[in-house]
Amino acid sequence: MTKMNSICVYCGSSNTVDQRYKDVAVELGTLLAKKDITLIFGGGGVGLMGLISDACLKAGGRAVGVMTEFLFEYEGTRREITELHVVKSMHERKCKMFDLSDGFIILPGGFGTLDEAFEILTWRQVGLHNKGIVLLNAFNYWDGLVNVLIPHMIQEGFVREEDKYAYHLCGTSEEAITALEHVNGGKDSFISKWG
Repeated sequence: MTKMNSICVYCGSSNTVDQRYKDVAVELGTLLAKKDITLIFGGGGVGLMGLISDACLKAGGRAVGVMTEFLFEYEGTRREITELHVVKSMHERKCKMFDLSDGFIILPGGFGTLDEAFEILTWRQVGLHNKGIVLLNAFNYWDGLVNVLIPHMIQEGFVREEDKYAYHLCGTSEEAITALEHVNGGKDSFISKWG
């Protein structure tokens, strides 16, 4: 079992989502604090992003944000968090979040969350890292991705069958953290030549 010191959480920044998704963000933020795991997140104070960081801090945890200069005003980072890194570009933001994290949990979100999820999955696919990645499938949010789109991509030859093992699918916050703690960090490289 690997001790997780920090987990990056990708999640939506919309405030207009159903309360049940908000509750999952609060639950995960609280659990990270209770397990003494630092939350790495996008730095914003809106949507699930704001809720998870607020919950983590309220429970006595650490929340480290990474924000771009141009999103600083838009995503409303005007509150106290443990640490804030302000960077110039989205790519720099994602690289910094990667560097600070031992693993990744992907909560429900929109295009930005998918962008982050697919980039971290791609980096793992090509062997740039072997950190664990979990899709937290709250209320079956990711079913369309994992049961329809990814199998279709495999069937059409754009994704290899073994690449679906680059991530774990979990239903609860507790399961997600446990899955990351049990990732085999040694030989989980997915890079290979196409057949």
